[in-house]
Amino acid sequence: MTVRFYGALNDFLPRARRGTRFVHHLRDRASVKDVIEALGVPHPEVDLILLNGRPTDFAALVIDEDDLAVYPPFADIPLDGVARVGVAPPDPPRFALDIHLSKLAAWLRLAGLDVVVIADDAELAHAGGPDGRVVLTRDVALLKRGIVQHGYWVRHTDPEWQFVEVLRRFDVRAALAPFTRCMACNCLLVLVDTATVSDRVPGCTRELFSEFRECPGCRRVYWQGSHYPRLCAALERAAERASTPQSDAGTHP
Repeated sequence: MTVRFYGALNDFLPRARRGTRFVHHLRDRASVKDVIEALGVPHPEVDLILLNGRPTDFAALVIDEDDLAVYPPFADIPLDGVARVGVAPPDPPRFALDIHLSKLAAWLRLAGLDVVVIADDAELAHAGGPDGRVVLTRDVALLKRGIVQHGYWVRHTDPEWQFVEVLRRFDVRAALAPFTRCMACNCLLVLVDTATVSDRVPGCTRELFSEFRECPGCRRVYWQGSHYPRLCAALERAAERASTPQSDAGTHP
C-alpha cells in the first residue's frame, strides 16, 4: 500500500519519508490505526484520515494497493462536514505532563493554565482519557496507549520553546491568566491581607508591597517582586513567538 503523512506528522518519520508518498508492505491483516502507529505516529496526533481518497476511522481495515493519507489538526483549514478522528480537547484545555517536563509545567502554570505533573505512566495515560486532560510528553510510546484520547508529543527540548509550542498547538489564549496559579502545586491563588502572611514575608518586603496572594494548598505566598517584570517580559516574548506563522511541513529538526 502507499502512505503519506502531512504537516507536523512528518516529525515522527525518518527524513527520507517526510513529505513524500511511500510504499508500506503489509505483513498481516491490519487496521488503519495499526499501520499509522507501526510507522511511528501516535493516534492522538491524527485528526483526519483518507483511505483511497475517502474519510475513514482508525478501525477500518487496509488491504493491498490501498492508499492512505493522514493529517494532523490544521487550525487554518475548515473541515466542516468532514468525518474526523481527532477528539477535541477540553475547553479550556487542562494538561497532564510527565515528570520530565516539570519546567514546561512551571511555564504553563505561570500563564495560569491548569497543569498536573504525573510520574507514573499508567496514571498519566488515564489522565489523557477518562480524566479529560491533554497529555504532554516526550514519550511517543505512551501516546500510543489506546486509553489516551488527548495527547501531544512535545518536539522541543528547551522549556521556553516547549511553552511556545504548546501555545501554538492549543487555542489557550482566552484561558491565559498569568500569575493566578501556584507554581508548585497548581492551586488558584487567593488575595490575602498583609497581616495574615506577615510571619512568612520578610519585613522589607512588607514595607515595599501591599498586595499578596497565597496558595491555599501549600501556603506559599506570592508578590510582585523584582522578578515580576522579567517574568512578564518572558510571557510576552513567548506569546509573540507563538503568533508567528509556522510551516506545516513539520517542526522537528
